[in-house]
Amino acid sequence: QVQLVESGGGLVQAGGSLRLSCAVSGRAFSSYYINWFRQAPGKEREFVGAISLGGGNTYSADSVKSRFTTSRDNTKNLVYLQMNSLKPEDTAVYYCAAQSSIGAPFDYWGQGTQVTVSS
Repeated sequence: QVQLVESGGGLVQAGGSLRLSCAVSGRAFSSYYINWFRQAPGKEREFVGAISLGGGNTYSADSVKSRFTTSRDNTKNLVYLQMNSLKPEDTAVYYCAAQSSIGAPFDYWGQGTQVTVSS
């Protein structure tokens, strides 16, 4: 089993920055991918970005590619989502999810962390 715990959310002003963390434990090997998703009230869950634990290859949604960056620190078993130039429409619960390879199911999810961006 893989355990994921998100942290770092909070309330920020528009234009500000936040760095979210996803702590990864259990049987998450270097071949795994960690994905970031977000979901706002009344909206569908949206893919944000992803990273391979082994190689550090990153993937980003077009809607946030210029502002958000996914990275990892394998020595600390952490995956980060750096969010800059935040907008009110970025307000959502942010989740990390693990998959064993590209195309595999997202079998493991964290509890989510709330990000609220005020005008």
